Amino acid sequence: MKTILVPTDFSAAATNAANYAADMAMVIHAKLLLLHVYQPPVIYSEAHVAVNDAEFLNSSEKSIQQLKEALIKKWGRTLKIETEIRSGIFFTELKTVCEYRKPYTVIMGSQGTSAVERILFGSHTVHAMKNLMTPLITVPPGITFCSIKKIGLACDFEDVVDTTPIAEIRMLVNDFNANLHLLNTGVTEVFDPEKVYEYGLVREMLEDLKPRFHYINNLNTDQGILDFAETNHIDLLVILPKRHGFLDKLIRKSHTKQFVLHSHVPVMALHQEN
Repeated sequence: MKTILVPTDFSAAATNAANYAADMAMVIHAKLLLLHVYQPPVIYSEAHVAVNDAEFLNSSEKSIQQLKEALIKKWGRTLKIETEIRSGIFFTELKTVCEYRKPYTVIMGSQGTSAVERILFGSHTVHAMKNLMTPLITVPPGITFCSIKKIGLACDFEDVVDTTPIAEIRMLVNDFNANLHLLNTGVTEVFDPEKVYEYGLVREMLEDLKPRFHYINNLNTDQGILDFAETNHIDLLVILPKRHGFLDKLIRKSHTKQFVLHSHVPVMALHQEN
């Protein structure tokens, strides 16, 4: 049975992501794993450390059970939910859980509490999107799961054979019976035979999925992609962070960051295994 891993800090955005994940789980017949990672403050007295760790653990257990019960109340016992609480550094613990649970995908709210309240660009989320090899979906606030019928894949058509996770893309499209839209992000003003060759390779590799190809004719690539996604009602936008540097470009541009913060399209970071 597939597992959808949902990290939560119990914020409104994280709870919204958990509901999104629950709705998705019912569609693909998956179970949920709710994960909370807490990091107790450093206290130099051993006795105080023990007390504070117990307090954090008790509080975390109460909150995660409340979230689980709320999801079960909505969906009933047909939705299988497991919970896990870990103490430590968020990304380290998330990576560890992913390595031994091997989830279908991780789904996170695109903002958190305290220092990470930056939609999509909260430090936890950005670091996970860039470094977590497990597929990761970030859900903007207020977005609910209805269906995934249109998947947009941002691709620059460079080294596609070695760098594009074809199997994962094919599984994603088939699991949701979705239409695949390939968004060409490689801006060029002259004929490039290498691009034509790579285009042909992509077309051949994904021929069975009957993808539709679109050229993003916008020097501001990130804005062009997001404009296309919203205008064409893309349900899930897939980016390949280590391939075309799309995420890095967004992070460097504060105005573009704000544009993405207000996007209504869930974004999946999908990595090619080395």
